[in-house]
Amino acid sequence: MALAIASVAIVAIGAAAPLNTIDLATKDGIGKYLVDQDGMTLYYFAEDAPESGTSSCSETCTHYWPPFHTGQVIIPLELSSFDFDTIYREDDTIQTTYKGWPLYYYINDYNPSDVRGQGINDAWFVAGPDQMP
Repeated sequence: MALAIASVAIVAIGAAAPLNTIDLATKDGIGKYLVDQDGMTLYYFAEDAPESGTSSCSETCTHYWPPFHTGQVIIPLELSSFDFDTIYREDDTIQTTYKGWPLYYYINDYNPSDVRGQGINDAWFVAGPDQMP
């Protein structure tokens, strides 16, 4: 796994939450994709409607695909701060979005750089500048 961080910017999004870093990882066959400060992969759900302000993943779904949230994020300069925002979920929690798509973890990604959720049910995909529809 190659993580590339040339320079970073701090972006405040949404309500108070911990300061986290979003990095870019690279994997053959996938390209560049988003990972959190621990190197854990971030995903988007193809059944979500981007820019809708809602998530289609709730209840049992969130057990397997926990929502990702950060209040302030440090990002590599090759990403745009304008691409990150937040939504308020039906359960009153907050979720970070990238290019309008809510971001999730996958429960079966155990190690940094795991991408075990990639392509599940032809609906879950790694999020990143090389992957977004």
